[in-house]
Amino acid sequence: MKNFLILLLLFFSFQSYAWQQVSERVPEPAREFRAAWVATVYNLDWPSRAGLSAGQQKSELLAILNKAVQLKLNAIILQVRPNGDALYKSGIEPWSAWLSGPGKSPGYDPLAFAIAEAHRRGIELHAWFNPFRATIDGRPIGRGHIASRQPGLLKRAGGTTILNPSKGAAQEHVLSVIMDVVRRYDIDGVHLDDYFYPYPPHHNISDGRTPAQRRAAIDSFVSKLYRSVKSVKPWVRVGISPFGIWQPGYPKGVEAGVNAYEHLACDARKWLAKGWVDYLSPQLYWRIEGPQSFTALMQWWSAINPSRPVWPGIASVRINSSEDPGRPASEIGAQIDYSRKLARQSAGQLYWSWKSIGTNRGGVQAQLEARYRGFAVPPAMPWCGNARPVAPVVQIKPNRRGVGIVWHPQDGSARKWVVQARRSGRWSTMCVLPGNRRNVTLPADWLSDADRIAVRPISACGNSGTPGVLAR
Repeated sequence: MKNFLILLLLFFSFQSYAWQQVSERVPEPAREFRAAWVATVYNLDWPSRAGLSAGQQKSELLAILNKAVQLKLNAIILQVRPNGDALYKSGIEPWSAWLSGPGKSPGYDPLAFAIAEAHRRGIELHAWFNPFRATIDGRPIGRGHIASRQPGLLKRAGGTTILNPSKGAAQEHVLSVIMDVVRRYDIDGVHLDDYFYPYPPHHNISDGRTPAQRRAAIDSFVSKLYRSVKSVKPWVRVGISPFGIWQPGYPKGVEAGVNAYEHLACDARKWLAKGWVDYLSPQLYWRIEGPQSFTALMQWWSAINPSRPVWPGIASVRINSSEDPGRPASEIGAQIDYSRKLARQSAGQLYWSWKSIGTNRGGVQAQLEARYRGFAVPPAMPWCGNARPVAPVVQIKPNRRGVGIVWHPQDGSARKWVVQARRSGRWSTMCVLPGNRRNVTLPADWLSDADRIAVRPISACGNSGTPGVLAR
């Protein structure tokens, strides 16, 4: 009886003002890419240790996603291939030892689970691949690992082995692995880290190649990867996170002990200039001021190609760390502010890594909460397509749990839905939902003083469609 009375009150509350669909201009939702890397290698971020049950692994991952929503992040960069292995069901490479032991199934498909749960919460899931690392510290590998199937492709680099990047067979193997995921999983992005050729002092592997020949090989790989992904799913973002300094002295005065261009065969400036990435996330892990100035580097990278965004990798992990003992969390806030100020096309930040964010190292969550006050939608990729979805038909249907908002698409092109409301003359984004959703229930008090509700479709390439608007 009590539930019935509540439902009745809700019904009359919303029916006392006639909600009608109108044609009205609605402000665009905020646009910003807000992501955190979730590393699986060495169980850095997830799962907390190898051998957890499927239920425990899922519980830990859901805790990450729920906290990400609370902090108003909108993307997770999940490491799905740490070293020639798979955190998903693969017919090409064995199950990762970081899950349940080398080659051992965890009893479910972690990537499929992560995608479904992330999308349910309006979060993008980007699959992060380490392209050429094969084995680590002599640790056991699963049956069918590329290191045992094709040992001739391996080169030793200290305690690890890598697939020789200059070998066509090695590149083809990596491309086949990545494209298998692109085809079979509903990922939002393909993400590569900075491990191409090894870091010093192990960069001079005996492959008979000059630094220029190595760069040419990696350039070819990056170009082919971009074309391959776009030929299958143009809306899947391709992002790379290189070492934050292209070469020492660029920009003037910047110092570095690593020369990514010479040592790692990493010509990220070319990839950005050529448009072989949809975004670049250089690892700008240093402070605002200093011999590796965050601001100077951010300016330099952002000037290379105005049509492609540069979203800095920000080192939340270095707050009060052994690497930088005195670094305060306020440094993170200042870097967010500067990256927003400098953004030519679109703003964005990626945090290394989840654990420092999730455990609130140095109070960093307060820095995010002060700047991420509302939900944001990842920026569009107009170069991937310019189609815009049409407005859905929207209805209000109060229910026992609150206010039900139901919509009926007029085409099938929405990848996301953004629910917005106007209260006291100001619009805000209430939630972001996946394209297969057709309804949402919001608490009645959230909309009790609203006079407009809008449901806006977002295309696969991120373009904003016409919203369906209800007015009373």
